[in-house]
Amino acid sequence: MKNSVLSLDVLARTTQTKVDQPQQFWVLVRHILERFFNNELMSLDVDAKTRLVQMACAIGLPGFVMALYLYAPYHPPRGTRPYWGQVGDHYFYVLYSFVATGILTFFAWDFFFPDMLDVLVLSTLPFRKGRLIRARIAAVLILLTGFLLDSNFLAPLVLPAATEPPHLGRLLLAHVVAVGISGVFAATCVLSLQGILLAVLGEHGFRKVALWLQGASVAALLSILFLYAAMFGSLRALITSQQGVEYGLPPLWFLGIYQQILEGHATSPAFVRLAHIGWCATLSTTFLAVLFYPIAYVRKIRGLMEGIAARQEQRRKLIRIGLHATVVRSAPARAIWHFIGQTLLGVARYRFYLVMYGGIGLALLVSAVLRIDVEHERLAVAFSHDGLRAALPIVAFWTVSGFRMTFMSPADQKATWVFRVIAGKAKHEHLATARRWVVCWAAGLSLAVLGIAAIVMPNSYPNWRAFIGQVVVAFGLCILLTDAFFFDIKTIPFTYKSSSSTTNFTLHLIPYLAFFPAIVFATVALEPWIESQNSHLIVTALMILTIHLGVHSFNKAAIAEHIARADLDGDEEDFPLRLGLR
Repeated sequence: MKNSVLSLDVLARTTQTKVDQPQQFWVLVRHILERFFNNELMSLDVDAKTRLVQMACAIGLPGFVMALYLYAPYHPPRGTRPYWGQVGDHYFYVLYSFVATGILTFFAWDFFFPDMLDVLVLSTLPFRKGRLIRARIAAVLILLTGFLLDSNFLAPLVLPAATEPPHLGRLLLAHVVAVGISGVFAATCVLSLQGILLAVLGEHGFRKVALWLQGASVAALLSILFLYAAMFGSLRALITSQQGVEYGLPPLWFLGIYQQILEGHATSPAFVRLAHIGWCATLSTTFLAVLFYPIAYVRKIRGLMEGIAARQEQRRKLIRIGLHATVVRSAPARAIWHFIGQTLLGVARYRFYLVMYGGIGLALLVSAVLRIDVEHERLAVAFSHDGLRAALPIVAFWTVSGFRMTFMSPADQKATWVFRVIAGKAKHEHLATARRWVVCWAAGLSLAVLGIAAIVMPNSYPNWRAFIGQVVVAFGLCILLTDAFFFDIKTIPFTYKSSSSTTNFTLHLIPYLAFFPAIVFATVALEPWIESQNSHLIVTALMILTIHLGVHSFNKAAIAEHIARADLDGDEEDFPLRLGLR
């Protein structure tokens, strides 16, 4: 009977089998999706979430802007777009979908598997076996599908009017299928790679290679995107020369799918072969992702449950002694130095910034150095002399700006009480340690790039003066860029708290759109003058030293004035209340 009194056991079993099973599944899916956007990468401040929305809106703009640009080449007075020009336009869309989806999957792959909080909370709830993993798979599919639509849905709205194709339906079908398959391949390729590594290496082994793999992969994806302009004029030679290079570039596989659907039986055999590879590769990566994801999921859970012993690698005593005797000689400086190094790799937010800036810098470096030429209808890759000269400012700028962005990103504010209680306001010695940390890493990376360039193209440095000039430029850029980016910083790294609740995304782009090109062009223009005479080398070194000492003196006075002020900082009055110590 409907109103009969039932035991709690009967009610529990009835509710679970008839009502709550589907509802429970979707509650789990919504919870996991919520965890994608509320984590240590995004939940620490409102600005991060605002920036996430701004980036989501910006991701869909390149395809839309490209479609608007295509209106002029497809309409008078320029006449009809040449065939290989149209192929290059199609290549951009499959390339952008491939790069954007691949980068997102690399950045979000930590959230495709449960973390310790999920294990401690969700695994204790009375779920039917397998429901939690199915809910996470559904959440991952929803996230990737939403991003794929977000990055590509605007272009088909404008392409018909911009290109006026003779077969509108076939163009839209080719565009949607090729762009979608390109994104699916990128996502499944990353998922299968992550699953294989987790299944083979386990959680501990995977963590050793994850950051390097993320950085190298993001740099490779961005390099392919930045080289689009060079590839545009070489597509015909690349595809028809039968050198085999085209089979190693996945975006070209999906260009073959695009052209095969668009042209039908008139498709070139070269595009047919590429399309066949694209379909087979997508099916293969999808199969591998489906096969290895459950295995990786189980190994991830087991690794989190068993725990991973924290193994702090012992640094060499000689390096430690030399470091403490030269760069960080006082106890507070040593504390901040090691605090920076340990925090950078211990927080996912900071690893995200390191991978993002490192990937962008490496991609710009590759696109500046490599040149793609067509000789006798064959593709040739060469190194650019001017690109090698631009390598130093590229590396120095993106390293220093990346560390600045990372240091100014706050960690948990409750953990900043140590420096406030022990040292009070940040003193000049504390802030100088952070600057020295940045200069050391930026100079080390710049010198490494300089050494590689000297090995790859020894003719670029015909004499010792040219090489010494490059060394002076490397150190000078690292020092002056650190002075510029950390000029107004008065807080210890990771303890900064923004006073504003809104973020103007355009203001963040100004240093990268205006300052970065100016630094690169000015450096490339001045390098020949610096290397021409010994006196020029000396003058350059003295100018760098003079500017640095001037900025150093000004900063020291400004920090002393800031410490001596009697008025409270904006958050100093309620600082003890925010510690959460009750």
